[in-house]
Amino acid sequence: MTSTFAHLGLPDPLVQSLAKQGITVPFPVQEATIPDTLAGRDVCGKAPTGSGKTLAFGLPLLATVEKATRQRPRALILAPTRELAEQIKQELAPLARTVDRYMFAIYGGVGYGPQKSALRKGVDVLVATPGRLEDLIEQRSIDLRDVDIVVVDEADRMADMGFLPAVRRILDQTSSNRQTMLYSATLDGDVAVLIREYQSNPAHHETGTVESETVDARHHFWLVKHHDRIQHTADLVDEMGKTIVFTRTRHGADRLARQLDKAGIDAVAIHGGRSQNQRNRALQAFSSGRAQALIATDVAARGIHVDAVASVIHFDPAGDHKDYLHRSGRTARAGASGTVVSLVTGEQRRSVQHMQRALRMDARIEAPRMDDLHDAGHRIGEPSPGPKTPRPSSERPAARAKSPNRRSPSGAQSLYVSNLPWGATTDELAALFGRYGKVHETTIIAHPRTGRSKGFGFVEMGASDARTAVKELHGSVMGGRDLTVRPARPKGHRG
Repeated sequence: MTSTFAHLGLPDPLVQSLAKQGITVPFPVQEATIPDTLAGRDVCGKAPTGSGKTLAFGLPLLATVEKATRQRPRALILAPTRELAEQIKQELAPLARTVDRYMFAIYGGVGYGPQKSALRKGVDVLVATPGRLEDLIEQRSIDLRDVDIVVVDEADRMADMGFLPAVRRILDQTSSNRQTMLYSATLDGDVAVLIREYQSNPAHHETGTVESETVDARHHFWLVKHHDRIQHTADLVDEMGKTIVFTRTRHGADRLARQLDKAGIDAVAIHGGRSQNQRNRALQAFSSGRAQALIATDVAARGIHVDAVASVIHFDPAGDHKDYLHRSGRTARAGASGTVVSLVTGEQRRSVQHMQRALRMDARIEAPRMDDLHDAGHRIGEPSPGPKTPRPSSERPAARAKSPNRRSPSGAQSLYVSNLPWGATTDELAALFGRYGKVHETTIIAHPRTGRSKGFGFVEMGASDARTAVKELHGSVMGGRDLTVRPARPKGHRG
């Protein structure tokens, strides 16, 4: 029998709130860990990004946490980055309200005033980054002695970023009778020390290895010239839709965002040199579909959770195989599919091959092939396929038979429409655009293997009607999503 959240022992208000969001069946990590957490045990969970671990620790925490008093929270969730801290709060705060609990997140890059004010009023569940939390402790704005539930999320990344000494100092200030939950993609090295020193007979649960972050992603490695990387990136974003692109440096992220804008791709950058408000605006633009590409550095992107990211591009190679996995894990999340493309120059080839061996990825580094993006590529752990053989045109997926570059009826304009609701149909698109003139054809692009919508499509109509439709429909709402509507750009003719 399929398990439900009620079967796991969660209270009715939480179960009903989840059901209203369409969440009725727990993910494996949730099914495995929630009963032990509700029973009060320490929990050590090895779970990849995108596996549903936020609800795995958040739901039982909200079911059991007590009310706080002024400046003395009762539960603490530690996260390595401000983006992850904010997203944990955003995901759990609506659920907290159903059980009359108040959540708040504190992190650097913003003023102290609102954070101190919230703590004075009383925060039941506090989400925090270690640095800002220690600042507020030093300023005597918070006392952790009443904290009897602690979650350390992404402990492996905490270790990579040098935060574990701060985590230890913080844990030492919490209740000695606390319940401690720790989630990490790996449980060795410094993380193992943290488990040994700060958990008591924890229940161990493993719901996938670190490699499973990208189990449903197809990985491509393209051998390119250094000066061609920008055009390849623009072509990939134009083809795939919503894409996160990784660069090595902050300056590189800003420069690439400007270059993609010039190539006709709406792009925003996010990195540690941006203020929190700038980072929030960039994330909102990307999440809503106003920007097609989010250009990010490794640290800034840690913890970013945006639904329906179609692809990840490694514009600069990852530092090591762990960074490659964390980057690539921004797509193919929670059972969805995704595409990962690495742009590799000749001098980078050897280091990338070394990383591939660490990942047990037997993948060729080869010339770019746009036609292979949707139905080829390599999965981690799979053997490299044999030589490619041409495929009869009749076998190509129907979703790709119609592209924005096909010849349009005389005088017609092809429009690109993105951020579509997943359940949107071509008939609904035709009805929507038909308000502004005759629609010749509508297409919604679907993944050829899964049949799921990729969230974008094309509409063909008369040029004059198309201009009116762009003016009236760009930024309009369909199924709760802000649509992006613009003229489709034929490849090689970007503005």
